[in-house]
Amino acid sequence: MELTELGFNEWFKTKFDNLNQTEHSPARVSAVDREKYLVVSEKGELQAEIIGKLRFEAQSGLDFPTIGDWVSVQYFNDDSLAIIHGVLPRKSVLKRKTAGKNVDFQLLAANIDTACIMQSLDLNFNVRRLERYLVMVHDGGIEPVILLSKCDLLSPEEVQEKIAEIKKLHHGYRVIAFSNNTGEGLDQVHGLIVPGSTYCLLGSSGVGKTSLINRLIGSTTYAIQEVREKDSRGRHTTSRRQLMVLPDGGLLIDTPGMRELGTIAVDTGISETFSDIVDLAGNCRFADCTHTSEPGCAVLEAVESELISPELYASYMKLRKESAFHTMSYLDKRKRDKKFGKMVKEVMKNYKKG
Repeated sequence: MELTELGFNEWFKTKFDNLNQTEHSPARVSAVDREKYLVVSEKGELQAEIIGKLRFEAQSGLDFPTIGDWVSVQYFNDDSLAIIHGVLPRKSVLKRKTAGKNVDFQLLAANIDTACIMQSLDLNFNVRRLERYLVMVHDGGIEPVILLSKCDLLSPEEVQEKIAEIKKLHHGYRVIAFSNNTGEGLDQVHGLIVPGSTYCLLGSSGVGKTSLINRLIGSTTYAIQEVREKDSRGRHTTSRRQLMVLPDGGLLIDTPGMRELGTIAVDTGISETFSDIVDLAGNCRFADCTHTSEPGCAVLEAVESELISPELYASYMKLRKESAFHTMSYLDKRKRDKKFGKMVKEVMKNYKKG
């Protein structure tokens, strides 16, 4: 397979050429399972390991390769093993706050052109959760598309009401309703795919991501788990992230279902997701307006006049507050990590001298 078919365009070619490493070759990370990697190139797909220097110099999980990354590799054992020497600059990145109380980033994927955010038209449908995904996607510099699965469960009129509910709050997004069971709307999903472009599927368990993958690849390669009727939740069918080449020529990254979406330092993502509110904020009397009680607040006036819905305003304020809290905690953690890292390097330096 040619590198261009894997998404290696002029942008990445320039970044790789700037390394001036003639003994190395470009390859793309196709799967990550803990610290085990698979890379794919014109030599096919093979196992890979990261060089010790990369591991030692990494300051956080963001410095390690993730699925979708383009990396600089050196081949060994008759081209059966690749050693990863470095990660090329990322054009886009998909990350989230680590689950639980840990305050750090978890890399999900890199170099994605379009993120397909999936919700199903049953109990899973939740505009507030959709907003969290939109913030994550916008923050990573990725174009979002909204896919609504299981449209066969509702009447055409009810489906249009759900689409209108999304577009009323967040206009400008492409929204596609489809059914894996009947095939309705799948031609529109296929129409999204452009050869050489990379897509990812995002959504909680049970929305039909695995069924859609099977539809897109034209087989039943991936197992499907049953969904609980009482809450429309499913079990994690996808246990690891992987890069797939579709018959349409595009590349697809599936991700495990996520039930927790924390936000850290996502000012760009929030601003783009809630662009209507941000635009209004420019008309506030005070430049540092918090949009809570200040006189002359254009945002509060818009809520009072029903130009902005109370639900949208509440979601915006909640995400801003959550992001600010996690950002401060994350910065404190990074300071501690850097201080500890400097101490380790100093100890190693003195050890070598001794």
